[in-house]
Amino acid sequence: MRLEDYWGIGPKTAATLREALGEERAVAAIESADVRALVDAGVTRGRATRVLRRANGGGGMDLFATKDAREVYDRLLSLAAEFAVTDHAADRVRVLTPLPDEAERAARLDDVLEARDAWAGLDDDARAAVLAAFDRYDEAGGTDRAAVETALALRAAGLRGGTFAALDGVDEDALAGAADALGALTDEGVAAGADEELDRLRERRDAVEALADSAFDVIDTVRERGVRDADAFESAVVEYVADETDLTRGRVRSASPDGAVDSADFVSGTLRELSSALDADVTEREETVRAELEAAVEAAGDDVERAVEAAGDIAFLLSLARFAVEYDLTRPDPADDGIAVREARNLFVDGEVQPVTYAVGAHPLGDAAPSDDRVAVLTGANSGGKTTLLETLAAVVVLASMGLPVPAEEAAVGGFDAVVFHRRHASFNAGVLESTLKSIVPPLSGEGRTLMLVDEFEAITEPGRAADLLNGLVELTVERGALGVYVTHLADDLSPLPDAARIDGIFAEGLTEGLELEVDYQPRFGTVGRSTPEFIVSRLVANAGDRAERAGFERLAAAVGEEAVQRTLSDVEWTEE
Repeated sequence: MRLEDYWGIGPKTAATLREALGEERAVAAIESADVRALVDAGVTRGRATRVLRRANGGGGMDLFATKDAREVYDRLLSLAAEFAVTDHAADRVRVLTPLPDEAERAARLDDVLEARDAWAGLDDDARAAVLAAFDRYDEAGGTDRAAVETALALRAAGLRGGTFAALDGVDEDALAGAADALGALTDEGVAAGADEELDRLRERRDAVEALADSAFDVIDTVRERGVRDADAFESAVVEYVADETDLTRGRVRSASPDGAVDSADFVSGTLRELSSALDADVTEREETVRAELEAAVEAAGDDVERAVEAAGDIAFLLSLARFAVEYDLTRPDPADDGIAVREARNLFVDGEVQPVTYAVGAHPLGDAAPSDDRVAVLTGANSGGKTTLLETLAAVVVLASMGLPVPAEEAAVGGFDAVVFHRRHASFNAGVLESTLKSIVPPLSGEGRTLMLVDEFEAITEPGRAADLLNGLVELTVERGALGVYVTHLADDLSPLPDAARIDGIFAEGLTEGLELEVDYQPRFGTVGRSTPEFIVSRLVANAGDRAERAGFERLAAAVGEEAVQRTLSDVEWTEE
């Protein structure tokens, strides 16, 4: 394929990649989902991530039928990437996409859960050792040597089998030798410290070259010793060079020229010959040492290859494992035609979260939630968690679609071809209504299995017409064999719903001592949730800044039910300033 054949790569990006990598290497980077290579070549990380998701995710990205669904997907992967043990693992997490094939989802889920259990079973010292090993691996840029040293560190931490099975049976002594050898082999040659004899030869050669660069200083220094004739001068030069270079006098004398015309000719000739001879010695010894080092790497060849391949894969799985452990994620079961969660949590809500149980369609949760209803109309008080519930369901479906565990005590998730998640929007104009309908209706009308998660139509058109539209959407959802949860405050305005639809409600139960709305976020099935303005008015009465303001709120209390307001206030301890 040509670079321009990939989604998201136009002429400018293609030119950037060709200049930095060349066509073949750039295509290979895309096919292997190598974010780092594209970023190093000059592509922004965000663009590189989007390109690789499409290039490697194929039709899986079509699951996200709306912008809000894609946002949930992006937020989930960003959250998971925070637990990556290396930068490259974080990149691999960010380019995960839904897997249309059920067997592929199951295989990835098995791998991630196995890694989750492995990470959860490590003590603090072992976890610290693993993270330190991958830190070093990351700092070294993921070189072969870094991969081998990481493998040795994982083995030293006692990690065996399961997620680490790729390293089982490796020859640790051979790997240790290979690690030393890989550290000594560089693009420039053999690194200093790899061989004592080679280091000594280099030091002597460098010392001779330094003297050769200052031959006249050598002459002056020797003459200052009071030599009177040519023979004495030559002997003094030999002695001085031998002392300065740690060479024997015999080695220096053997390099001295016969028949030098003067002192400068003798000194420069001696140093030139010595430098040439020592350079040959260094080259010969370096070739010998390189051959020995390469033999050590070759002797551990299979083990090195296993370590290089395993390091990246283990880093990737442990990153997802840490994410799963942090949020107590569990295995979702497949469902033929439904989505159901027991004690599900929203990963995007800070602080303590009340888990909820909910379902639409056929599911195996028993009497925990109604079964076989194709559509649920969710009603209830403002700030009652209705949108949060939609987002939770969307997140569960997205994670399950990627073969990842989900934030629920138990979950059953069907296979969906499109997820239509649409948040409530505050704008009120015909343009917003038209764009919303164009966003959510085509996936529902097309082929495939669709999950509709739609929030408050009444926010984008007048309530009466919104009720009509919602009725139409519910009926269309049932007719098309889709599933849906629709949030509304217009339950009383709806026409009789199809038999396959139900109405659920979320209820506010009062005010806390701090005058915060107290909500039971668990929906009550088959019950219309009511708005509870008396609780809000009660809070306003309690927090009124002066008598006039309080009198105004008390007038509202009379309108919504003064008895209910007073009862609420009597249940709450508050202090009037």
